[in-house]
Amino acid sequence: MLILSTWEGGYNLQCQDLTSAGEADIRVAKVLWWYYFSKSVEFLDTIFFVLRKKTSQITFLHVYHHASMFNIWWCVLNWIPCGQSFFGPTLNSFIHILMYSYYGLSVFPSMHKYLWWKKYLTQAQLVQFVLTITHTMSAVVKPCGFPFGCLIFQSSYMLTLVILFLNFYVQTYRKKPMKKDMQEPPAGKEVKNGFSKAYFTAANGVMNKKAQ
Repeated sequence: MLILSTWEGGYNLQCQDLTSAGEADIRVAKVLWWYYFSKSVEFLDTIFFVLRKKTSQITFLHVYHHASMFNIWWCVLNWIPCGQSFFGPTLNSFIHILMYSYYGLSVFPSMHKYLWWKKYLTQAQLVQFVLTITHTMSAVVKPCGFPFGCLIFQSSYMLTLVILFLNFYVQTYRKKPMKKDMQEPPAGKEVKNGFSKAYFTAANGVMNKKAQ
């Protein structure tokens, strides 16, 4: 709906003000109200985590992202409900289709072997934030009448999400084993002169049998 409304309204991808598209601006604002409503539905994630006692998943990133998006979009819909505001939600809607498809499939144990692409969801989210910052800053470089303060705020907020999601990605997918873990052999596998303890035990047993 967002794509259709902005296309019909002749929205400028580089910068779009709040009043030039007439009826299209009203349609975009109506669609964005539904997008705002979806932010409240996303709070169910947290509720399910609590009910399932998965409190480890209620991280600072989780709380910050959900709570801030809900409040920020209340302000957006009251003061800048169209124009340049359309781009981020359009990308975010596609990301959420992928994300909730993943979570839906993960409910079925038989599908787990096909869900190797979780880390790519985080990569897609990071790309989304970078593209949104780029789109927002393009209106700063070449203004069209969209409120300057809102552009700076959105770019700054998106930057915090880049930092937090990048930290999550590194901690989750790029964290290297501890040096101690790499150096210590598994239990029962002590190494001496390049051979394990199990090797010497087996070798001694063979030698004892031969002696008998």
